[in-house]
Amino acid sequence: MNQFNKMKKNIFPRFIAEVSANHCGSIDRAKKIILQSHKYGADAVKIQTYEPESMTLNISSKKYKIKSGLWKNKYLWDLYKSAQTPYLWHKELFKFANSNNIFLFSTPFDITGLNILENLKCPLYKISSFEMSDMTLLNEIGGLKKPIIMSTGTHSLKEIEFSFNFLLKKNVPQNKIALLYCVSNYPSKNSDFNLNNIRILKDKFNCKIGLSDHSKDPNIAYSSILAGAEIIEKHVALNNQLIGPDIKFSLRGKEILNFKKNIDNAFGLLGKNDFVLKDKKNKIFTRSLFAKKNINIGDLLNKENVISLRPCLGLESINYFKIHNKKSPVKINKLQPIPRSIMKKI
Repeated sequence: MNQFNKMKKNIFPRFIAEVSANHCGSIDRAKKIILQSHKYGADAVKIQTYEPESMTLNISSKKYKIKSGLWKNKYLWDLYKSAQTPYLWHKELFKFANSNNIFLFSTPFDITGLNILENLKCPLYKISSFEMSDMTLLNEIGGLKKPIIMSTGTHSLKEIEFSFNFLLKKNVPQNKIALLYCVSNYPSKNSDFNLNNIRILKDKFNCKIGLSDHSKDPNIAYSSILAGAEIIEKHVALNNQLIGPDIKFSLRGKEILNFKKNIDNAFGLLGKNDFVLKDKKNKIFTRSLFAKKNINIGDLLNKENVISLRPCLGLESINYFKIHNKKSPVKINKLQPIPRSIMKKI
């Protein structure tokens, strides 16, 4: 099956492995990360489509220097130059993914990158948090009517609503838009998160909501599923890889496999949207009503002659007040269960 047809049923992948800059300038390493992510269970793999010219200006001044976090004191140009996935790689990477039946898509950061991805028939677009308010980019992506995943880091609910409604006005179907709750700190601390934001986004926008996770703690992702996340995006790297711009908050090697198993377990715990009972066989251990003493026809049924005991062999105790102070239509011997059929005769 062609990779681009894989998502037609569910539209959005559940677990997205983000390569980002962990290829460290090597297309061979990029391929290895893509293949490894697929092998260890990622539903899709994502790259980023930009070159430094599409991101910022080549200016070395304080205004263009990162002041805190993982990349403190780096100039924006230098960071993006070292972290880029060159445009020239894209055709080869998409061909490689397709030949291995791997669902690959990307985040374009400008129109040039978007056009490259369109020529490669990219099936799905991710909009990064910092580009969520770039209306020229949203205008072009929205016009394609393809599924869109949009991260929401640094943006207020009002700003998210503006961009979301903009895409709707471009006639992007609501079920083709997903939002990812994101904390744009690198790495994110546990105290940075408010997973209730997932429920808030779901209630407000009535679309698929997920988590773009830049934390070191995989429990954040597992907990987000119980909070309502349906998509998990996580950075990945090779096993034992020690270098990479995003390595400090990336899953490495078999950590991807364990992560996949744990998020699948978390989704499994949610079960179905119906109230499902998997312990009906143990209903026998609940209580039913018994005759406390001999009950004759016409006797009033009350606490003097009716008692609630385990196991459930007759009329369930939940019905006690339906028969309370009613005349018994049948004779019931002491310590015998009160028959369920009594309900039809009272």
